[in-house]
Amino acid sequence: MNKEDILRWQDLALQYGSELGIKVLAAIAFWIIGRWLIHWVGRMVQGALGRQKVDATLMRYLGTVINVTLNILLVIGILGYFGIQTTTFAALFAAAGVAIGLAWSGLLANFAGGVFLIILRPLKVGDFVTVGGITGTVEEVGLFTTALNTPDNVLTLVGNSKILGDTIQNFSTNPYRRVDLKAQLSGAADHAAAMTLLKEKIALIPNVRSDPAVDVEILEFNLVGPVLAVRPYCHTDHYWQVYFDTNRTIREALGEAGFPAPMPAQVVFVNQQ
Repeated sequence: MNKEDILRWQDLALQYGSELGIKVLAAIAFWIIGRWLIHWVGRMVQGALGRQKVDATLMRYLGTVINVTLNILLVIGILGYFGIQTTTFAALFAAAGVAIGLAWSGLLANFAGGVFLIILRPLKVGDFVTVGGITGTVEEVGLFTTALNTPDNVLTLVGNSKILGDTIQNFSTNPYRRVDLKAQLSGAADHAAAMTLLKEKIALIPNVRSDPAVDVEILEFNLVGPVLAVRPYCHTDHYWQVYFDTNRTIREALGEAGFPAPMPAQVVFVNQQ
């Protein structure tokens, strides 16, 4: 190889290297600008949906779908700029999608479950629910999973297909729910007076509804005496506050009114010989 051949190869390397460098820099610029535009479009869509007072669950779901779709289009556009045939890439992407779908059929089932959750609307962001054996507040309905924040502050992800395939309990749909408690009375206590007293005192607890009114009735009997069913009603957001306050009110109200403490009955057998 003579000197002229070496110079020619150097010129070719410099030429292609320059072209490749320019394309790489342009691709980086396209990626940065594209990501910024995607973020801007996402914010614009979220703002428009917010002004239309669209439900937060639908807003987040649509935002995720738009973000994923635009990112895929951005990648295809950058590959096309490098000269890669986008039709070939689309075919490869589709084939990969089919292969992934066959390998991870549960993933597609979760995606379909997410679509039906948005259409059927059995729950939405902010609802307190029990789904898939998990109880918590809905934080997000995603493409494949739904995020719940449990009462002990643990973020839990439940597959969308599991939610639709199991029982869904939504405690936020109705305006109120019942709090079920019991009060043990002594057999010597005036049960009618105790029932009247508890109704009056529990009705004064914050967030206890007046309609329906507090229920206090005899539930059952045991060896100690009658057992009262104590049932105030409240919104699900105040459930535990009403639960604990009602228990405390039962203890304090009956004690201050002088009702005898319930004591277990004891039977003593004396063997006389």
